Amino acid sequence: MKAVVEPDLRTAPVDRERAIALRWALRDIRGNRLGILPVDPVTLQTLVDLSLIEISDGKPTLTSSGFNVIAST
Repeated sequence: MKAVVEPDLRTAPVDRERAIALRWALRDIRGNRLGILPVDPVTLQTLVDLSLIEISDGKPTLTSSGFNVIAST
């Protein structure tokens, strides 16, 4: 979670790349672009596990924590 919220050069390159992908997924969810750019189910589950999104009526929505992550990057 820290790599997503506070990316750092000391973070392993693999973790940085994953954090970037997760933040882009959050932006795609916020921008309602999932019809154009579907998010991988594993990524969605990771975001749910991190409490950054919730699934309501089959659609992902950002939690307040998810909004905070996007606002801080």
